[in-house]
Amino acid sequence: MQPITDRPIRWGILATGGIARSFVEDLAAAPGAQAFAVASRREESARAFAERHNIGRSYGSWQGLAADPEVDVVYVATPHAAHFAAAKLLLEAGKAVLCEKPFTLNAGQSAELVALARKREVFLMEAMWTYLDPSVRRITELIADGAIGEVRSVRAEFGVVAPTDPHHRLWDPAAGGGALLDLGVYPVAFAHLLLGEPESIQARARLTDRGVDAHTALLLGHRNGATSQLSCSLDTQCAQRASIQGDLGHIEIERDFFHPTGFTLHRDGSTPETFHAPPADGHGYGLEAAEVMHCLRTGATESPLVPLDGTLAVMRTLDAARERIGVRYPGE
Repeated sequence: MQPITDRPIRWGILATGGIARSFVEDLAAAPGAQAFAVASRREESARAFAERHNIGRSYGSWQGLAADPEVDVVYVATPHAAHFAAAKLLLEAGKAVLCEKPFTLNAGQSAELVALARKREVFLMEAMWTYLDPSVRRITELIADGAIGEVRSVRAEFGVVAPTDPHHRLWDPAAGGGALLDLGVYPVAFAHLLLGEPESIQARARLTDRGVDAHTALLLGHRNGATSQLSCSLDTQCAQRASIQGDLGHIEIERDFFHPTGFTLHRDGSTPETFHAPPADGHGYGLEAAEVMHCLRTGATESPLVPLDGTLAVMRTLDAARERIGVRYPGE
């Protein structure tokens, strides 16, 4: 891709739901960004979204957005069952893509998108804001510097009490429903960031009568005997905490480990050190937009902070966990 250096980067938004609204609100405060066009499967939805957010172009089809020659990059904000089809259409049209998490329904779909992006030399990134969060990046720096020695264990939990409507996308197999893909991608990605792809995967789940997981617990075995104990839930409220244990100390994130505002470092024989980071501006999506635009301005087709090979590894782990708990989606 040719670097974009002499003008604002023109963003397209694919879908008009709540996460798309939050992203566009953050995009308005991102230097050098322009919310340029929006698309939905319904023309009236796209037009209303465009009017609400002062976006100049709206399309009643994904194809219209993909064919717009003035759009530089598209944020895919559909429910995740539609990520593959949307991102594939855009990549085939030569559009750079930022795709929400989980990247796709399964690793096979993800591998196809990555192969296509690399073949076409088009930028592609998963919207994994955790990897861009200042506190998380500081944690990885401290670990790399040996602050807690060798990491031996990671624990992370993400649980909420979701709407009970059985037709809601979270409970719908056709929409890729269940706790693991919607919430579990965060603790799995967190463990991968710190310990890499696991060598062994165990999982247990509580399934609904529609065959999706309401709650899943995972035990991952990593190199050198390290382990990750992870959980995700759509029917249990928890603090979203995480901890990282090493042979010389440990790090505690008391809440919202996927975008924390601070953490505490415990070194053996030392007073605990608390690190604080200011909350991200807006909803936090500006971190993703900034990384994408940095890559587009330098001509990079992949982000070094949210690498595609890392996304593929996370999807392989999610696939293996779903196999263990017996969750399959229509068409798989």
